[in-house]
Amino acid sequence: MTNGGKTTLANGLRNSLPNCCVIHQDDFFKPQDQIAVGEDGFKQWDVLESLDMEAMLSTVQAWLSNPQKFARAHGVSIQPGAPDIHVLLLEGFLLYNYNVPGRPAAPGAAPW
Repeated sequence: MTNGGKTTLANGLRNSLPNCCVIHQDDFFKPQDQIAVGEDGFKQWDVLESLDMEAMLSTVQAWLSNPQKFARAHGVSIQPGAPDIHVLLLEGFLLYNYNVPGRPAAPGAAPW
């Protein structure tokens, strides 16, 4: 659901956990002119097609390939003396509705 506190929780966890980065799904909305208009006349921001999920997956891949570099590039300081464990939080209201290309759909997932 939207406005349920996901971002607040993710940011709180990021601030509490060493070497933690957050990727917010809201950062991957398509440009306004690519958002469909529904029968009600309003832009459909709350559907998966309004998001550039490929760009989000590319960002996740960037973190996976080098979490330290990703953290530095996103203003997250690597804490000296902390274990070499890195945490990535993905935050968004449609995360579980997307089927990664080339992977079987999760049981019960929406058939996009």
